[in-house]
Amino acid sequence: MHMPACFAAVILPFAPVFVQQRVWCHAELLLIGAVLAPGRRTVTSLLRIAGLGRERRFTNYHRVLNRVIWSPRAASRILLGLLLDAFAPTGPVVLGIDDTIERRRGRRINAKGIYRDPVRSSKGHFVKASGLRWLSLMLLAPIPWAGRTWALPFLTALAPSERHCRERGRRHKKLIDWARQMALQARRWLPGREVVLVGDSSFAALDFLTALAGRGLACVTRLRLDAALYEPAPTRRPGTVGRPRTKGARLPNLSDVLVDEATCWRQVAVPEWYGGRERVVEICSATAVWRHAGLPIVPIRWVLLRDPQRRFDPQALLCTDPARDPLQIVRWFIQRRHWWR
Repeated sequence: MHMPACFAAVILPFAPVFVQQRVWCHAELLLIGAVLAPGRRTVTSLLRIAGLGRERRFTNYHRVLNRVIWSPRAASRILLGLLLDAFAPTGPVVLGIDDTIERRRGRRINAKGIYRDPVRSSKGHFVKASGLRWLSLMLLAPIPWAGRTWALPFLTALAPSERHCRERGRRHKKLIDWARQMALQARRWLPGREVVLVGDSSFAALDFLTALAGRGLACVTRLRLDAALYEPAPTRRPGTVGRPRTKGARLPNLSDVLVDEATCWRQVAVPEWYGGRERVVEICSATAVWRHAGLPIVPIRWVLLRDPQRRFDPQALLCTDPARDPLQIVRWFIQRRHWWR
């Protein structure tokens, strides 16, 4: 197969993943079809756009996916390298993590479960959805010609339901466990780069944040307004008997800081607000220690955000790197919301 140079530079790096030459010939055509095909990229649509709509041995192309004898994780690492070379060759690597539900039905769909539908649900309305839950790790990269930030997935894992694991005698892993494994895998792939992980409130878990912060990976998520925040533990005096203290005095809740007239607010302009427009918001920030009984202790920098014109509700963000600039934390979190636009 003769490919243009622009196609070969993207597709040929994946050839070492497929050991067997016959499998690579089929996978190569599927990759080319995935680049050219509009709409849904099913195997059928890929064959059709490649001119093989009447191929009799079409099952050989399906077997590339349903009989995986190659390493998808190795392919994910190669894909991440290509994305970094094209969109983020320097600076911190900003990753987004989120889960999605694929609505699938049928007797052979064993890993499906019943989950909360994040699209159709709201604060006062709970909607359930049946299907497969996928957890995706994405590179958040600003696209100059698009004028917005795109989320480019490079590593996706299936999070089976608890019933599926129980029926097969397997240990059920929660969504946080899958997210921790995927984030640490990306951290190992990028030993010389600064990595920042951005997620929603589902990933604001102390054990999850502690595991990533200990590996040098900064996390940015939402923070509850009633989270228990404390001052750092005071210096231990020489000769003190007993266990060392893990926290200092209790700090006011962020809900109280929000309505306190003595709070010092700073107006900042966020150029990459929702929709790509600049918006002036008010922020206040400080460092604290987030603690909950029986869970690890995480030093954080919290950022309280509100709109002077009251067009959105106040919200709080956290970053596991207390030395970060508050405006930079807000800009990182705004990038996460752009992939839904």
